[in-house]
Amino acid sequence: MKELWTSLASMMGVFAFFQSLLTVAFPPELRLALSRLLRRLRTVLSTHCYFDIVEIDGVSTNELYNAVQLYLSSSAAASSSSGGRLSLSRPLNSSSFTFSLSNADSLVDHSFRGFTAHWDHIVTQRPQNSFSWRPVPDEKRGFTLKIKKKDKPLMLEPYLDHIMDRASDIRRRNQDRLLFTNSKGGSLDPRGHPWESVPFKHPSTFDTLALDPDRKRAIMDDLRDFVEGKSFYQRTGRAWKRGYLLYGPPGTGKSSMIAAMANYLGYDIYDLELTEVSTNSELRKLLMKTTSKSIIVIEDIDCSINLSNRVDHPPPPKRRHLLGGESELRGGDDNARSLTLSGLLNFTDGLWSCCGSERIFVFTTNHVEKIDPALLRCGRMDMHIHMSYCSYPAMKILMKNYLGFEDGDFELDDGLFAELERLIGEVEMTPADVSEVLIKRRRLGKRRAVEEVVEALKGRRKGGAMWEENARREEEEEEQEKRALESPKNGESVEAAEGKIECGGGGEVREEKKGE
Repeated sequence: MKELWTSLASMMGVFAFFQSLLTVAFPPELRLALSRLLRRLRTVLSTHCYFDIVEIDGVSTNELYNAVQLYLSSSAAASSSSGGRLSLSRPLNSSSFTFSLSNADSLVDHSFRGFTAHWDHIVTQRPQNSFSWRPVPDEKRGFTLKIKKKDKPLMLEPYLDHIMDRASDIRRRNQDRLLFTNSKGGSLDPRGHPWESVPFKHPSTFDTLALDPDRKRAIMDDLRDFVEGKSFYQRTGRAWKRGYLLYGPPGTGKSSMIAAMANYLGYDIYDLELTEVSTNSELRKLLMKTTSKSIIVIEDIDCSINLSNRVDHPPPPKRRHLLGGESELRGGDDNARSLTLSGLLNFTDGLWSCCGSERIFVFTTNHVEKIDPALLRCGRMDMHIHMSYCSYPAMKILMKNYLGFEDGDFELDDGLFAELERLIGEVEMTPADVSEVLIKRRRLGKRRAVEEVVEALKGRRKGGAMWEENARREEEEEEQEKRALESPKNGESVEAAEGKIECGGGGEVREEKKGE
């Protein structure tokens, strides 16, 4: 035993001697060149080829990385793979468990046409003293794909396309949709993203939405044409995006419409709070960090920031020169770094709006006449949807939702529904107000609840006590709004208040005024 240890010590001494000799004989430059040569020889002689897929690609998130992560984490990939360790998690307020490939672990996928793909999940810490012109995550994440060289011509591109398609299906059917909001002051989360998210669980659908069936069909057809129109948009040279303007009184279902659109398409929602955005550059960065198959929403755009009509309030000559003819959103600030109307226009229909595909922009407002016409033109807001007061078809949908009515129930009555239909055509009552009456009276029985709705409508007729109270309240709100505005009330630059906004190509869904 003693002789064995003596021999090992002698061999280590000889190895150390030759290592020191090589260090003295070969300068660092030569050793570096030799190591590069050895790596190239190993690559040439190897039977496999390697591909790196990093999480951050330039200034935006690499969608292929997210697709690979979702694909490898799916139950289909896991069941057909060997090896690998999966990390289980359940997000806050989520109804399902998710699992993903652990850091620095490997997985073998045999599921694609009999080929074999080796995946490694590489996670490394970034150097503390590394400099970057933009905030980056502390960890550098990426996948390494190893396949046989002989399989590359037949496998690589079809396999990656398969991963993208499979990830898209999983995201739509199995994963919880997400509701994003931009962080205060543009701050980033630990992964370097400016958006914070929670699972999106709004139950609104087009079946439950209190809207005339014909109008719902028109909107659903337009959404379906958009989703299936990739080749059309490429052929015509248009960016694959679409804009919707939802306008009308409060309580008419604008937010429920957005939720129904997201549930219908299976898209995530990015709720953009403009009051938290300081500059045009920050707005562009937020846009770059949104994903495809998403709805970007700006609610109450007339209230969040000052979007005064440029015709009524032209900027001073110097400001007009600096801003390219656009007035500032934050009036009274000469700082060129502030958020401008020009920045918002480019956000919806400029070069930066084309940095992603398959996106929908939705603006909502209670006072469309206060919005600059440049934001309302086709190409930015392609379809204008007037969310009006409750109609009789919408009333029937609400009674189905809250009281369990069937279609035949509306025919078996002694004139109650005829009176209801007459009153709803004369009185302005929002779906939200009708819903509140039905919620409070739903335990009284179907007929009694309908009678309560009829009484509520009678109370809102002109001359009734409730009508006088509502009129007084509306006058007070208008007076408060006038005092709050820093500039005089804008004249109507478009005929939107009458539901008459015209948009080329049949891109308008509107409701005529009552009594027309």
